[in-house]
Amino acid sequence: MADVTKITPRMRQPADEAPTERPVRDRTGATRFAEAGGFPRTRMRRTRRQPWTRRLVQENHLTVDDLIWPVFVQEGTAERTPVRSMPGVERLTTDLLVEAVAEAKALGIPAIAIFPVVDPALKTADGEEAYNPDNLVCRAAAAVKRAHPEIGIMCDVALDPYTSHGHDGLVRDGYVVNDETVEVLCRQALVQAAAGCDMIAPSDMMDGRVKAIRDALDGEGFERVLILSYAAKYASAFYGPFRDAVGSATALGADDKRTYQMDPANSDEALREVAIDIAEGADVVMVKPGLAYLDIVRRVKDAFGVPTFVYQVSGEYTMLKAAAAQGWIEGDRIMMESLLAFKRAGADAILTYSAVEAAKRLKQE
Repeated sequence: MADVTKITPRMRQPADEAPTERPVRDRTGATRFAEAGGFPRTRMRRTRRQPWTRRLVQENHLTVDDLIWPVFVQEGTAERTPVRSMPGVERLTTDLLVEAVAEAKALGIPAIAIFPVVDPALKTADGEEAYNPDNLVCRAAAAVKRAHPEIGIMCDVALDPYTSHGHDGLVRDGYVVNDETVEVLCRQALVQAAAGCDMIAPSDMMDGRVKAIRDALDGEGFERVLILSYAAKYASAFYGPFRDAVGSATALGADDKRTYQMDPANSDEALREVAIDIAEGADVVMVKPGLAYLDIVRRVKDAFGVPTFVYQVSGEYTMLKAAAAQGWIEGDRIMMESLLAFKRAGADAILTYSAVEAAKRLKQE
């Protein structure tokens, strides 16, 4: 595991020595020196003048292989319901979801993330529907896997879609309890794996859940199933439209998730969370939200060098879409620019509701 605590002191130059050229440290720690020549010998614009030179010197590249498409599934047949707070996003019944995934596959998108819209009648204080092997997300995952076996399927492990109170875990005496919740999350992970989920994604932020889920999966013969840990998930205000999409916003009410999700003010804490989850068996780690946390993505990637994903969450998506609808910004260009920013920060893959749009634009380029 990378050493995330070592600090290299700045080099001091003796006062009696002539000033030397100031070193510039790149992100790997190697020391380089700026070129001796300045303008007009050095003209930075030379490599920007022509499209072909811009392509040759481009440092970061966004491709369709970087995209994961989050989708919302609802009960019923041949029905689609627009998400009011997420322009262009719809809840789909399983049959329409299978058709939509066919389009995503044709565009080259490698994976999807399925989120269920659970019938309020099935929501309880303890979220028992989460580990029902015939629940909506399990049926949807199985249907997609049958129709498109080569598409990767990611499923969240958390109780908020299934609890009447909207929290990610079990509530006892007004507090979300940890260990009892982890036991339920393991049961949820097992039914999802059995349904065909390829990547279990604990998004609950309970302590110790990665190790417990890894042990549970291995114990039932699912050792090939990956764990994507929402390792640095912040208690953010950017999640509002998502909660609207899955129907958990009204359940949560005025309550919040700050007793288990991270404080947006903290950065070092994210590295501790990631280190713990890697040690417990996470194959991939994720930072959520995205644009407001690019510094966290960069720190995680530099410190550990493990596969690092980022989630362009609903609030980020909606802000860009809403501004574009008003004609205030160039929506398509800014969406692609934001996705490229995740790559520049060090992300290996991006969960984005714009995955299909982005894939189409990349195909045109």
